[in-house]
Formats: sequence, structure tokens, C-alpha cells
Amino acid sequence: MYSEKVMDHFTNPRNVGEIEDANAVGQVGNPKCGDIMKIYMKINDDTKVIEDVKFKTFGCGAAIATSSMATELVKGKTIDEALELTNQAVAEALDGLPPIKMHCSNLAEEAVHAAIINYYENKGIDASHLKSCTGDCCCCSHSDDHNE
Repeated sequence: MYSEKVMDHFTNPRNVGEIEDANAVGQVGNPKCGDIMKIYMKINDDTKVIEDVKFKTFGCGAAIATSSMATELVKGKTIDEALELTNQAVAEALDGLPPIKMHCSNLAEEAVHAAIINYYENKGIDASHLKSCTGDCCCCSHSDDHNE
């Protein structure tokens, strides 16, 4: 059902924890769905390179594996490179996910993007062009707002 890479990132997740002096933090998820991801980043203000990234995830094995892989994929990248991360890239890096677990890769992409939006907002930079929530999922933190 799960690839060896998914199982490896689930049983041996990379970059778990918090960054105390993070200058970018993004949290996505919905307790109703059961998966919540929080991504912490330390971004170099001069080079805009993600020097460190960690995560805390409450969820299933696929949610943990996609969080772990997403941190591996963006660490050492510039903000612009990290913004190109897609859920498909996360799933492919894990050698695939079962269709019922693809929402976990969506969360990983959204968590990275949410952290970068947080960075921009903390710096007083307009990030409205990066917000692309459609409100039609159960996973993002905005879904409750859209369902009221």
C-alpha cells in the first residue's frame, strides 16, 4: 500500500521539532479531518534561503511522511524555489501515495506556502498574491470559514 520511502519517512522522519527563533511559521489542517501540520523555518533575510526547517504534525503516517519529505525538499532552497513546491512533487518524491492519502501531500504544500506567507507578512511585504485557498477542501485552516 505504501512505498518504502513513505514508510522510511514515517518511521524515521527528518527535521522533526520546532525552531525557537523561526522567522516563518505556517500551520494548516483541520481537526475535523484529523491532520494538522505546523512548519517552522529560519530564512536568511539577505539571501532568502531557507537555512533550517522543522515540522510538527498530528496525523496519520502519510501526513508525517509528507511533512518530512516537504522539509527535505525545501531546506537550502530560496523562497521562490520553495514556492514552486507542489503536492505532486511531494508525492512523487515519496514514490507515490494512495489516492485516499493525496490530501496529505496537499497539506504539506500548503504548510510550506503558509510559512512563507507568514514570513512576508512579518516583514511587511504584501503576500496576498500567494494566497490561493479555494475553500473547497477539508484540509486547510480556512475550510471552517468557508463552511459557515
